[in-house]
Amino acid sequence: MNKFSWYEATSKVEAQREANSTVSETIQPDADPEAAVFKASGIDLLDLMKEGLSKPAKLVSIRNIPGMDEVSYNKEKGLRLGANVTLAGITANPQIKKNYLALHQAASHAATPPIRNMATLAGNLVQRTHCWYFRSKELVCFRKGSSTCFAHVGENENHAIMSYGYCVSIHSSSLAIALTAFDAIVEITDKNGKIKLVPMKEFFVLPSVDRTRETILKPAELITAVILPEPKTHTVSYYIKMGSRRSQDWPMAEVAVVAGLSGEKCKTANVVLGAAAPVPFISKAAIDAITGKTINETTATAAGEAAMQIAVPLSKNGYKIPVFKTIIKRAILSLGKPPENVIDWALPDRIH
Repeated sequence: MNKFSWYEATSKVEAQREANSTVSETIQPDADPEAAVFKASGIDLLDLMKEGLSKPAKLVSIRNIPGMDEVSYNKEKGLRLGANVTLAGITANPQIKKNYLALHQAASHAATPPIRNMATLAGNLVQRTHCWYFRSKELVCFRKGSSTCFAHVGENENHAIMSYGYCVSIHSSSLAIALTAFDAIVEITDKNGKIKLVPMKEFFVLPSVDRTRETILKPAELITAVILPEPKTHTVSYYIKMGSRRSQDWPMAEVAVVAGLSGEKCKTANVVLGAAAPVPFISKAAIDAITGKTINETTATAAGEAAMQIAVPLSKNGYKIPVFKTIIKRAILSLGKPPENVIDWALPDRIH
């Protein structure tokens, strides 16, 4: 790890005055040797530094800025999550579990309890891909400025099966899957104090658009909150993560479903897949398969089948197609059921 200086910011203005780069920029060949970047819990940033990929000269700590970890909820404005609220804080919040179950489930199945106690909402959203070729200091892959994606012909069992273009890395944030399904809004404050509100589905960047970064954030732009609209009456949700292990593992496949029901009929729906593409993938085919229809075994199965029609697996990740079909079906069939009556599908032995 490189040497760096530390700045403890006490306000957003102070932090934005000190920061001059994004973490993504520090990984590129032309990185500024005097780069200063934001750090909250720093879980992913410090990993990148230990791996020799990111070498910022200064870390600007935003962890203790007052108000950045607040959570508020009311029926008119919905749910407002401060950027520094921890995953453990999301998991423990009763209003989130009651009104935004899929988000509660995504947070509670992420990483491990010690990491959830430290990891922040914003940090989870902006973490870099965990493709092992990208994470190797010795390999200069497509995302790091070369013309080669080693995963295309290499070890690609954990990589994308759709919407990938030349880079087959997958998106790393589980919270983003649930937040996209809830039509969440990212509140971003620039260095001049101007606030912009960006739909979560527009916050992430495909490598075909810009291979050097995964989000739209520019230097000194700070995520200050994520806002979820108040769910309409009879809105239900469910999230499933499937991994090789129940915890301390990245997902092989994940899905978040949010639906507005009238009895057993689905009036509106959102189906978002994780570990499928370089960004959270909104499956319009799965949405069309259940919208306006009765939720039952037939329609749930059809949604899984429809979602995978456009999948193009690589040489070693074809197994993901039946996994996604299964968890999409199970998430849909779990909608609206009391939690005590729903099996926790986040177990590797329950995919058959």
